[in-house]
Amino acid sequence: MTKLASVHHLALTVTDVDRSVPWYERVLEFEEISRRDDPEKGLRKVLLRAPGDGFSVMLVQHAHVERPPFDERHTGLDHVAFKVGSFAELQRWEERLAEYGVTHTPATPSRTVPGSLVVVFRDPDGIQLEVWAEPE
Repeated sequence: MTKLASVHHLALTVTDVDRSVPWYERVLEFEEISRRDDPEKGLRKVLLRAPGDGFSVMLVQHAHVERPPFDERHTGLDHVAFKVGSFAELQRWEERLAEYGVTHTPATPSRTVPGSLVVVFRDPDGIQLEVWAEPE
């Protein structure tokens, strides 16, 4: 059996791709790679790629779906953590989030990986996102 090489993309269900895509582009500097609308199924998908390493996120909008507020305590996605290379880069992300008016926590020691720092914030649908820096 061949080994899995990496994660190709992470798909997140959002309430409105037309609202979420510009937020991910502006705040996280993702770039739209492709878009697919399937009116027959009421499905809209937008693939976004992060600068640099090519990590991708797909934003998916389903029609006729119950849309309760995001809650990481329910089965499914808990959060998405994006890694940066240093504590200094993490500080620049804090500044960027503040510049764009994104509510976030200050860099806080991780309770999972000793010595790491994490900044926590949410996207327009309330999905928890993190920027993470490991000890240098």
